[in-house]
Amino acid sequence: MRGLFLKIFTLFWIAQSLIFVISTAVIINRRMPRQDFMVDPAQYEQESVEAVQSYNASGCAGFRGYERGHRAMAGLVDATGSLICEQGILNLPPHATFAEGLRAQQVDNDTLWSIPIAAANGQKLVYAVKVPRRWEPRGWWDSITRFASPQLPVAIAVGGLTTFILVLIFTRPVIRLRRAATQLARGKLNTRIRQTRWGSFFEGEEFNALVLDFNHMAERLQWLVDAQKLLLRDVSHELRSPLARLSLALELARGDADTTMGIHLDRIERETERLNQLIGQLLSLSSMEAAESLEKAQRVSLKQLLDEILIDAEYEAQQRDAGVTLQSVCECEVDGRRELLYRAVENIVRNAIRYTEPGSQVEICLRKDESCRTAVIEVSDRGPGIPESELEAIFRPFYRIDLARAAQTGGFGVGLAIAERAVKLHNGRISASNRAGGGATIQIAIPIAG
Repeated sequence: MRGLFLKIFTLFWIAQSLIFVISTAVIINRRMPRQDFMVDPAQYEQESVEAVQSYNASGCAGFRGYERGHRAMAGLVDATGSLICEQGILNLPPHATFAEGLRAQQVDNDTLWSIPIAAANGQKLVYAVKVPRRWEPRGWWDSITRFASPQLPVAIAVGGLTTFILVLIFTRPVIRLRRAATQLARGKLNTRIRQTRWGSFFEGEEFNALVLDFNHMAERLQWLVDAQKLLLRDVSHELRSPLARLSLALELARGDADTTMGIHLDRIERETERLNQLIGQLLSLSSMEAAESLEKAQRVSLKQLLDEILIDAEYEAQQRDAGVTLQSVCECEVDGRRELLYRAVENIVRNAIRYTEPGSQVEICLRKDESCRTAVIEVSDRGPGIPESELEAIFRPFYRIDLARAAQTGGFGVGLAIAERAVKLHNGRISASNRAGGGATIQIAIPIAG
């Protein structure tokens, strides 16, 4: 979310700063005095005195001689506006006026300066100078810093502050909503977005409506999940008693059964045992889903845990003409509950034995990751593998990739769900991937005890 905040803040601030700079540049270009107006009037008054002195001494020839070293276009005008002497081509327009005092007026693309002065004989004259309008070279930034300081920096700073507050108001509700959605996705179904009085004032009705919809969705989702868990737990508990009575009746029936009936009773016994296993798994899954954290955690050696699992796994693999190998390079002690970890790894190993090809090996590897802070258990088989689109779905309860294949191998699709929940209770991660050459790998990562 920081990226979104910075993008909006930078865009708005640059836009406001450009508006300030461009507006200031336009104002300076239109209203700042021209360079030819920015002169010292005393300079022209002094020149007018010296020019008239030259005129008094030598007439128009003296005037022109003086002006050759000073002005390209200058002249003396009498009281009627008639030109007496000139240097260069003055070209006074008919509408030019000469009032009392120093004056500048626009004539075409030039500026005409007029300074009243008296000759030696008392004649009233006007010293006229035509100056071309021009600019001295000056960078636009120099002009802005000269004529717009400190207003422009203050405007940019205030614009940046207001933009920061505005963007913060826009993005903060999105950040709150994202955090709540993340918590909800992690399984914390009691997550709600709390509304405050000031938050309602600044965030607006649209976001408030979105918050209400999110809270309603989270509340409804929590109710549905809780109802499902309650139903699962109640059904499992209620089935235990009929199954217990069924097992008792089955043993009583064996005493009066003949050989043919005994075959059917054996089949009933197997199915009853499968139902007992399913109910036991459902109760385990229900209890782990209800738990928010581990209680009575203890130090567990994963190497010793795997050694114990290996004994039973090898016996079961022999029934399928397969084998199980264990490679461990560390003790890898973790904090947790031994029975939950045992059940999680055992479910994964037994699942791998069911699906590996006859004559192949199920490989169990225990190691540390590169940071040496996490213990990694990898269980790999040489079975048909898992479709890439279903690598995450296999950890859902009762999920099966292929119903026909599941019927052949047995199982109810609950073992991996139990493993996934047990690993998460230990602040770990579980994932599935396909092996090169066929088969799948289930990886468990659990933080090592400090």
